[in-house]
This record gives sequence, structure tokens and C-alpha cells, in this order.
Amino acid sequence: MDKIAVLIPCYNEEKTIAKVVADARAALPDAVVYVYDNNSTDRTAALAKEAGAVVRREYMQGKGNVIRRMFREIEARCYIMVDGDDTYPMEYAPQMAELVLAHNADMVVGDRLSSTYFTENKRPFHNFGNSIVRSGINRLFNCEIKDIMTGYRAFSYGFAKTFPVLSAGFEIETEMTIHAVSNHMQIENVVVEYRDRPEGSQSKLNTFSDGFKVIRTILKLYRDYKPMQFFGLCSAALAVIAVLLFIPILIAYLQTGLVLRFPTLFVCGFIGLAAIQSLFTGLILSNIALKNRRDFEYRLTLVTRRINREE
Repeated sequence: MDKIAVLIPCYNEEKTIAKVVADARAALPDAVVYVYDNNSTDRTAALAKEAGAVVRREYMQGKGNVIRRMFREIEARCYIMVDGDDTYPMEYAPQMAELVLAHNADMVVGDRLSSTYFTENKRPFHNFGNSIVRSGINRLFNCEIKDIMTGYRAFSYGFAKTFPVLSAGFEIETEMTIHAVSNHMQIENVVVEYRDRPEGSQSKLNTFSDGFKVIRTILKLYRDYKPMQFFGLCSAALAVIAVLLFIPILIAYLQTGLVLRFPTLFVCGFIGLAAIQSLFTGLILSNIALKNRRDFEYRLTLVTRRINREE
């Protein structure tokens, strides 16, 4: 088992990958640097190998698929994940690793948004999207994560071996964050500098299509991890609609003694039933979510025992 494994998912990063690998080896001399090539059509894999990295391949396209493969195959006490585009300085990696190895952190977030991200990043919609996602998750899950979508993170062995990777693409960072928050794992933030991609290096993130995927992922995970809140809000919204539609019917009945709009009354009834059904769905799924939490804690205990025996 490695003490520290540096994980670099890559797709067409030949302009920067050699520098990222060299910087990682300089910052963490005892670490093993792994580059996972995700069907690159340039010399990314060859240059990474020449720079001293262990090069492996993931043939299913998408960052989430790459991280799933990394976490399955690599055994390490601490994992440092960083993008291959040279936007994150590696000198912060030792501090992040120390928080995992010596302070029991399960996930360390490399916080770009508190430093140079908004001045360095030349894509205003990315800046706006990051702020919206951060605010939304912190409100929905009652947490204080400083940077939700950063690609610079450190993980414990327990996190890597118990995290269920469901996303295939760039939604993976959001999924990691919500998983850690919902399972009460120890999360630390380290403020890191961010620098924009060098000239000629192209971002693989599509602002709008990937942005909508991230928002959809947040809503799905909110439903899965907080079902009582999610379906409770749906139930309350349906109940309010039913009441608003019913009030004119009730006023007319009190004035005339007649029900003048039977179709609307039927709609009110069905909406009311949907509100009740939504409420009970939330109650049932919240019990299932609680059982899943218990199962997760048991699995995490088994994984922790394994790493303790290795030490």
C-alpha cells in the first residue's frame, strides 16, 4: 500500500502533463504519481510516462469513470487528486496530505474561490456557476464548503473505498462533496491559488450542458440523502396549490349554497391526495436513508480496521 498516491485524470493534456507530474514528484517525493489517460488522442500518456508517472488507462469516457477506476485499483493511505491542466500549484499538496494522515480528515478541499479563481479564470459563466452551486449546496445541506467543484482534493483511504461513484462526468466533484457532508465525514478546506490554463490548453468543461448536469445531480442527491425534506417541500407546495384552488369554491358555496365548479373541486382533491402521498413517500424513504447510513457506517468501520491492520 502506498503512503500517498497522486491521482491525475487526463484527457488531451500534452501541453501541461509533464510539468504537473514533475511538480507532484517534487512536492511529494515519497508519493507515487498515477496518470489515468482517458482516451487521449495526443501524447499525454507518453509524456506522463517520460516524466516518471505510472500510466494507466480508462476506456469509458468521463471524469467520473476515471475516478471510479482509480479508487478501485489504487491502495493508499492518502490520495491527492489534481487535474492535469496545471491550474493548481502542487506546493499545497503536503499540507493537504498532512490533514489526512495526521488529523483524520476524510476529504480536504482545495479552495480556489477564496483566493485567485475569480481574477484568473477568464470564463465569467464558470465563475457565476461555481458561486451558484456553492451557495445552493451549502443551503440545502446546511454546510460550509468553500469550493464545491474544485479538482484539487485529498482523500482518506476510508473515503476512497466507501464512496459510491454514480456520475460519469464532471458532476463527480459535486457528488463527492454531498456524499462527505451527508455522511458526517471530516472535511477540511485549504485555500489554494488558482491559475488559468496556459495558452493553447482547452477546457473540457462545457459551461451550459455540464452546468445543467451538475444542477440535476444536486437535486437527485438532495432527494436521495434528504428525502423527508425533498418530498416534504413537494407536499407543502402541492397542499398550497390545492388550498388556493379550493378557496374560491368554498367562498362561492358559502354565498350560494352551491358548488359551481365541480371540475376544479376534483382537481383540488387529486392535488390534495398527491400532497399526502408525497408526505408519506418522504417518511418511508427517510427510514430507508437512515438504514443506508447505518450500513455505510458499518462498511466504513470495516475499511478502517483494514487500514489499521496495514499500519
